[in-house]
Amino acid sequence: MSAELLSVLDQFEREKGIPRDTLFAMVESALLQATVKAQGPARDLRCQIDRKTGDIKAFARLSVVTHVTKPFEQISLSEARKRLPSCLLGQTYEIEVTPKDMGRIAAQAVKQAIMQGLRGEEKKMIYDEFRGRVNDIVTGTVRRFVKSDVVIDLGKFEGIMPQAERVPTEEYQVGDRLRALVLSVEMTTRGPEIILSRSHPNFVRRLFELECNELTNGAVEIRAMAREPGYRTKIAVGSKQDKVDPVGACVGIRGSRVKNIVRELNNERVDIFRWSDNIRELVVEALKPAKLKALEFDETNRRVTVTVDDENLSLAIGKRGQNARLTQKLTGWEIDIRRDESAEEQFQGKVQKAAEDIAAKLGVSVDVARLAVVYGFPTIEALKEADAGDLEGAIPDAEAAAAIAGAIARLKEPAPAAVETPAAAEPETSEKAPAPSSEG
Repeated sequence: MSAELLSVLDQFEREKGIPRDTLFAMVESALLQATVKAQGPARDLRCQIDRKTGDIKAFARLSVVTHVTKPFEQISLSEARKRLPSCLLGQTYEIEVTPKDMGRIAAQAVKQAIMQGLRGEEKKMIYDEFRGRVNDIVTGTVRRFVKSDVVIDLGKFEGIMPQAERVPTEEYQVGDRLRALVLSVEMTTRGPEIILSRSHPNFVRRLFELECNELTNGAVEIRAMAREPGYRTKIAVGSKQDKVDPVGACVGIRGSRVKNIVRELNNERVDIFRWSDNIRELVVEALKPAKLKALEFDETNRRVTVTVDDENLSLAIGKRGQNARLTQKLTGWEIDIRRDESAEEQFQGKVQKAAEDIAAKLGVSVDVARLAVVYGFPTIEALKEADAGDLEGAIPDAEAAAAIAGAIARLKEPAPAAVETPAAAEPETSEKAPAPSSEG
């Protein structure tokens, strides 16, 4: 039994990582309870296992008397001298009281300790070890799924990645190797639970700290961050040293550092830009690649109104509004993006002027001419180059297209040739006879 006991304890020490002395203390506690059942509630009863040989002994403090009246607290003088020859009557000694069937009792006690005590000790070890590793990145293997939660094998322990901490765009399979952030270690009624996350912004932060030495030594720091897991992350970085470029340090040579992180994030887009204490400069950087026309700030309500033209409106808002939302999270200011109405008014004015010009030359209404301008024929020259089929295919209003085609056809008709008319004949005039002279 002694050799088997030592072998079992050695195995648990290797597999579970529980210290040997802790294992001995647990088994001794289980043996004590078993001995109490076998021997009775003796005074100061204790069990001891020899750390080298594995021998098990039980001891109790008993009073040496002539006649035993309390069997759990007293021992007869003759019996005591068999175990301790030098004992004296009336004295109290710690005397070995190991039961004869201690081997069977020990086997049951060890089984009980393994079933109950070891599991509790293992949970305590998990809690003590991982309590100091919150915000660290660990690597594990997907073992199984509990509903939508992912159970990850971390070696000696298991971690749980709840559905809320998963990246929506990622699919996991049993056997996949994953890196995750230790989000928290919670002690529950079932024991400690290691909560892991791949969607938390600190996961990206820790990945950058592992890749970028400047972040580790404090030369560069991440001032603000906002993330929509699986889609896009914005990071504002600053430098404590003028000679260190914070953006370049995080990006790496030819983008080597940020490429490693993007690969780990399954091609999630990562935007890195320089931090500024000036909110205007920070908003301009955060909304890139959109080009902004104007910004208005409401300091009281911490609201920024951004004006952009039509070409940059979709860039400023971003896919599904991500660019604007992430900028709002990162800056802490509410972002309101508006289209530049002045540019629209100028455009509409040009359309109206072109329509009026065409209407005057073709003799059609301004509304009909406006349709021609809107659908790609802004000048008379453009209309002359198009045939009736082009107009009907481009302008959805058939009547308007026919009216414009007819007006263009009339405009293209040659002017009628001028007819020469003979000049009116002058009436013949007879020579008047000279007046008769009065001379006589």
